Amino acid sequence: MAKEVTKLIVETILGLITTAFAFVAGLAWNDAIQALIAEIVGQGEALSSLFTYAIIVTIIAVIVTVLIARFAARLGIEIEE
Repeated sequence: MAKEVTKLIVETILGLITTAFAFVAGLAWNDAIQALIAEIVGQGEALSSLFTYAIIVTIIAVIVTVLIARFAARLGIEIEE
């Protein structure tokens, strides 16, 4: 019983961490896309740095997600997509 509860807790935490990284990557791309639109329409600022930030955050999110998925697989936990 305790093992099942622990597994459920770890599964939930891993899912939340994955979701948090996806959210941060989404926010980064949101800022980059907003700046791109502002650049095309007018009033663009630091467009290249926003895209660089978005790319870096996305790469980090992918790496962390893969590591979390590997860790979960070792524990026999399936992370819902």
